Amino acid sequence: MHNFIFGIYPYIALAVLLVGSVARYERDPFTWKSSSSQLLRRRQLMVGSVLFHVGVLTIFVGHFFGLLTPLWLIEVLGIGHEAKQILAMSVGGAAGIMALLGGIILIHRRLADPRIRATSSWMDIVILALLIVQLTLGLLTITVSMRHLDGGEMVKFMRWAQGIFTFDPKAASYTAGTSIIFELHILLGLTIFVLFPFSRLVHMLSAPVRYLWRPGYQIVRSRRSAPLPAPAGSVRSDRGAPVLRP
Repeated sequence: MHNFIFGIYPYIALAVLLVGSVARYERDPFTWKSSSSQLLRRRQLMVGSVLFHVGVLTIFVGHFFGLLTPLWLIEVLGIGHEAKQILAMSVGGAAGIMALLGGIILIHRRLADPRIRATSSWMDIVILALLIVQLTLGLLTITVSMRHLDGGEMVKFMRWAQGIFTFDPKAASYTAGTSIIFELHILLGLTIFVLFPFSRLVHMLSAPVRYLWRPGYQIVRSRRSAPLPAPAGSVRSDRGAPVLRP
């Protein structure tokens, strides 16, 4: 079972994440959105959303570089494992608390308001609840890491994550003997990857970076502005609207 969870399940999760996301974008492009309900309880949404997204993005960046940065590069840069462990605990802990508070605010808003709950799918609630559990497990791992400030446990998971992407057949063995909290944290994280294409999380892949080079401003015409010129070959009706001739 350990070999399956840490040696085979990661490839299943990544395959579902990739293929499922592409299939959803191709087959159901109009569902590729976050389905915002910001018109209801806007202030609570803003507070919870900012806390949650800033915290989660910080955690994601930390996990990405923390797990996938080659060990030899860290040694070349002269960064000690103990210093890296303390940095991960402090920054990750602060970001985790921020994201957890934001997630609690968001799920309370979604469940407490009948109007928002009526427009929420079961997957919206499930994925948000799983993220809250995942954040809780992540914060609990800090209590374990405090007993391993030498960074030894962290190195195990770095070798495991890099072994998965380099197709190392011994990748699962690198996490043997680690705390059950870490193992549950990884297992739930992989499960969230599996559910990713079927939830609103897909909007993470649609960052509107094209707006950075969008040409000019959008011109919005008010109702009191002058009417648009009639197209060629048309006459105006009594109400002033252009009517095309047959």
